[in-house]
Amino acid sequence: MSLPPRGWAITSAGSLLWADVVERDGKPHTPPGAPVAEAVWIEPYPDESIGIPAGRANPQATYEQREAIELAFVAALQHLAAKQRAVLILREVLGFTAQEVAATLQTTVAAVNSALQRARAGVEDRVPARTQQATLRALGDHSLRELVDRYVDAWERCDVDAFAALLAEDATFAMPPLATWYTPRDAIVSWAREFSLSGAWRWRTVLTRANAQPALAFYAWEDPADAYLPFALNVLSRRNRLVSDVTAFIVRATDAAEPEAYVRFPEQPIDRQRLTDTFERFGLPRLS
Repeated sequence: MSLPPRGWAITSAGSLLWADVVERDGKPHTPPGAPVAEAVWIEPYPDESIGIPAGRANPQATYEQREAIELAFVAALQHLAAKQRAVLILREVLGFTAQEVAATLQTTVAAVNSALQRARAGVEDRVPARTQQATLRALGDHSLRELVDRYVDAWERCDVDAFAALLAEDATFAMPPLATWYTPRDAIVSWAREFSLSGAWRWRTVLTRANAQPALAFYAWEDPADAYLPFALNVLSRRNRLVSDVTAFIVRATDAAEPEAYVRFPEQPIDRQRLTDTFERFGLPRLS
């Protein structure tokens, strides 16, 4: 799994943001805007391709293996020094002993324990107190599906009020690789009302999973093609019974410099590489 570049940060709710590159847009009536200089981000991964089962590797592991592929956790890892990152994964995710890790990294047990202590502190400062896996277990399959169904229904009907009712007060909405992101809920709702849920854009969705989290493939209607075409893969993070974060991996071209180009974002052409990295890798269909 590729790690994010320097410049990523994590909100209190766990969203992935380019804090060292751009700041949060305090003007929700502004369209998403141009992308960052280098269009790089943490890539979403389909659960099937990762092949990591639920549960800890052995009793010495602290994190469930599925927790270790959640977007917020993977983003937190990039803030660690390389040795700290390796030690944390080997000890806390895979469950190797300190002696085994020391032998693997050709260092001492004392150095391993020291690196682990610093790595734990670095991760704890940046990830939500409750993992998505813990939230999923607390919600249960029925409540999770109900939440996702309500989210889909709100978007497909462009119902802004229904969408707002599903968001946590401090929710975030990020759209890699676009520079602009929106928070809190009121700013997200104002943006959605003026742009994505204004009724000018028409949506269809397909449910999937990415990084052990529920995800929705969004398709936007295009008149010239007379079809719904891939637009973004949205990975949802939850807190209790609300959506705390949305990370929408855009698959449309983002090379236009002027923000006005994104007012009618579905009219932008599909970026073939991003389409391959998301929709095609997930085996998602084209809609008609």
